[in-house]
Amino acid sequence: MSTSQSSTPNPTPRPGSGSPGETTPAKTTPVPKPGAAGAARPGPKPGPKPGPKPGPRPGAVPNPAQVATTRRTPAPLPQRPANDPAKWGRVAEDGTVFVRTAEGEREIGSWQAGTTAEGLAHYGARFDDLATQVELLESRLRANPGEAPGIKDTAKSLREELPTAAVIGDLGTLEKRLGDIINHSEVANEQVKEEKARRREQSVARKEELAAEAEDLAENATHWKNAGDRLAAILEEWKSIRGIDRRTDDSLWKRYSRARDAFNRRRGAHFAELDRNRAVARRTKEELVDKAEALQDSTDWNDTARAYRDLMQEWKAVGRAPREVNDKLWARFRAAQDHFFAARNAVNEERDKEFADNAAAKDALIAEYDPQIDPAKDLDKSRAKLAELQEKWEEIGFVPRARISEYENKIGDLEQRVVDAADAQWRRTDPAAQARAAQFSARVEEFTAQAEAAEAKGRTGQAEKLRAQAEQWREWADTAANAVEDR
Repeated sequence: MSTSQSSTPNPTPRPGSGSPGETTPAKTTPVPKPGAAGAARPGPKPGPKPGPKPGPRPGAVPNPAQVATTRRTPAPLPQRPANDPAKWGRVAEDGTVFVRTAEGEREIGSWQAGTTAEGLAHYGARFDDLATQVELLESRLRANPGEAPGIKDTAKSLREELPTAAVIGDLGTLEKRLGDIINHSEVANEQVKEEKARRREQSVARKEELAAEAEDLAENATHWKNAGDRLAAILEEWKSIRGIDRRTDDSLWKRYSRARDAFNRRRGAHFAELDRNRAVARRTKEELVDKAEALQDSTDWNDTARAYRDLMQEWKAVGRAPREVNDKLWARFRAAQDHFFAARNAVNEERDKEFADNAAAKDALIAEYDPQIDPAKDLDKSRAKLAELQEKWEEIGFVPRARISEYENKIGDLEQRVVDAADAQWRRTDPAAQARAAQFSARVEEFTAQAEAAEAKGRTGQAEKLRAQAEQWREWADTAANAVEDR
């Protein structure tokens, strides 16, 4: 073969040896046969095309059912044995290039640019490029099952080009690997569809739950802030849920949107009603404040105090006015009330100072009359002394307001002492009680006499019954007599 050199040569396949889809590393230029004038010398040794270094050949394409549905970095591929082009093809003396397949040798081109070894290396490098594409398809299918339809189409295109590919290598194995990719792509695509359908069902179910929750809030919620925050959170979650067909998604969105609008209308109506009620409350409280301020200088202490209590009950029943005025109105109302009660308390304190001497005088009366009122010794005398005490007690007048109950109890104890003694005396002298006791005693005597008469006639049984009746009436007579004595 010639070693002369002109411009940079490139191997030239024979016309018709390739196919429309054949992978060609560079544009080719025809060169003359060896020995002809102007024969080309070999240029630099052809080598593999620049680009990423082919990775090791993976084994069988993994079952897509075992591949995670989310993206992940595929495991390292096993080492691929280096291609030996001399095993799978040859360059004839006239430069014709052949590749060996299961069907026999196939002419793939012509090599005129260098040695036989360089020609084999060139076509072997082209096979390596093709094998690298297959490896990338295997890796993509393994890492991204969702791309299975595109991977399948690419693998089918490469397999269709193999019968006319101008490469030297193990085309049979490469064809089998492409077939595996096609088969596994179909399986992976079905599983991806199933997974997509499952995720769609889950997404639809979740959005239905969210729509139902929004509808419930729209109809029943009364804690407006919490419900509004929840509807906003539902919307954020809604945006993150994907994988639903447009028709279904639009239908569900309409449910949520209608529920949100209904909630907003109901909330708006609620606060509008509150505003109306607060406006009414404001007018009513302004009237109450005017009444309270009109009473603040009154000296009719009892009636005015009752009037302020009534105004306070009305104030509580009205409800809140708008926040910016409610506190101001309350301050005015409370100030008028405090003004009145402070004036009343000042007057009462002044009176209490005057009434302190009255309390001392009443203490002296109690000390004087307490020993003289002794109903157990003389009830009539005790009644007379109590009457004297009561008359003098009233003449002294009022005691300090804070001690009124104390002095009512002091004279009340003496009054109760006389009342209790009078009641006890009346019960002891009650004619009706004494008559009942005498009647019971008479019945005892009557039954005793009848019992004695029966015994005299020899009627022992009848006599025993009569004596038993007499004994019963005796017990009743004793009880009645004791009751009279206890009184």
